Amino acid sequence: MGAPPGYRPSAWVHLLHQLPRADFQLRPVPSGFAPRDQEYQQALLLVVALAGLGLGLSLVFIAVYLIRFCCCRPPEPPGAKSPPPGGGCITWSCIAALLVGCASIGIGFYGNSETSDGVSQLSSALLHANHTLSTTDYLVLETVERLDEAVRTELTTLEEVLAERMELVAAARGARRQAEAVAQQLQGLAFWQGVPLSPVQVAEDVSFMEEYRWLAYVLLLLLELLVCFFTLLGLAKQSKWLVAVMTTMSFLVLVLSWGSTGLEAATAMGLSDFCSNPDTYVLNLTQEETGLSSDILNYYFLCNQAVSNPFQQRLTLSQRALANIHSQLQGLEREAVPQFPAAQKPLLSLEETLNVTEGNFHQLVALLHCRSLHKDYSAALRGLCEDAMEGLLFLLLFSLLSAGALATTLCSLPRAWALFPPSDDYEDTDDDDPFNPQESKRFVQWQSSI
Repeated sequence: MGAPPGYRPSAWVHLLHQLPRADFQLRPVPSGFAPRDQEYQQALLLVVALAGLGLGLSLVFIAVYLIRFCCCRPPEPPGAKSPPPGGGCITWSCIAALLVGCASIGIGFYGNSETSDGVSQLSSALLHANHTLSTTDYLVLETVERLDEAVRTELTTLEEVLAERMELVAAARGARRQAEAVAQQLQGLAFWQGVPLSPVQVAEDVSFMEEYRWLAYVLLLLLELLVCFFTLLGLAKQSKWLVAVMTTMSFLVLVLSWGSTGLEAATAMGLSDFCSNPDTYVLNLTQEETGLSSDILNYYFLCNQAVSNPFQQRLTLSQRALANIHSQLQGLEREAVPQFPAAQKPLLSLEETLNVTEGNFHQLVALLHCRSLHKDYSAALRGLCEDAMEGLLFLLLFSLLSAGALATTLCSLPRAWALFPPSDDYEDTDDDDPFNPQESKRFVQWQSSI
């Protein structure tokens, strides 16, 4: 049977992996994933710095535009009440930018969900792999304990019962040696026992960080949604104070958008380097953390016909020993029970132990095959390099659209604010409201006339 289908890098991974990388001195950096290499770290930080440069250029552009608007505006003629030409275009451009920002929020929610799904798939694969490894260790431990118990009790009792027939005692001792050999071979199958690296701990750490990442993006998306909503409300009601507050909040969200752009771009670039050739890095890291041999790691991570099962010899020897024990017990049952009825009880107990051992052995053969663990490995890579990568790219698109929309809004809001009538703070008050300044004035005049 061939190896199970593995992970294949996507087109986005290939595209991002081909992008040039450079350190702080602008020297080329290889695109291989090397997070511990200082030059590679500088290449990723340089991507974050490019987002900071984009933020700086945006702020400079907004400042120049606003200074030009405030200082180079032609004076209005005295008594002019009609709005200057182009006022409606300014307001609608601001509204269009805000609608683009709302659309980017939908893209951001989708990207956040896709990223969370990918990380959840990674965590689930780690937990399933831990279940396979722990089940293997448990079956090995249980089987070895059963065999040791059988050697200490049933086989010892059987030798005492058959002490008068030396050939039968020799057969019982042969079964003892075979059982001890099986226990010794099986102990070498629990390759993950005592390994300091715990997939459960890794899955919990990944889930913990993902929860906070997901929550941070939800808060950012909701903050931008509130800014867009209340800005549109301020434009609709021509409320100067609301537009002024939302202008300040827009500056804050603009900074956060550019910051998230840098983090997403650097993460996507690093993830593309990892996903382009994950086997080499994962093999080296796992061998460093666990101390396992390269034969075992290559078998489970690669799982192809070119790599043989490192436990095949132990499994073959154990299977032969179990078959020999079974034949020896059958011979003792035929020859010893008619002469020594007391031997029937330990023989039946040994047959039961042998049946349980064979059942556990067949489960171990299935668990030790590379299909299960390699399937978990492929699922983890698909979750990280497909779903999480897609989600990151959508989040990056959200951040770019959000930054552009907010920059346009910040340029348009002061000009739209200047078009509002001076009485905008009272235009929505009721005519009969005593706190309305116009109504209060008429009330004072009425009292004076009386």
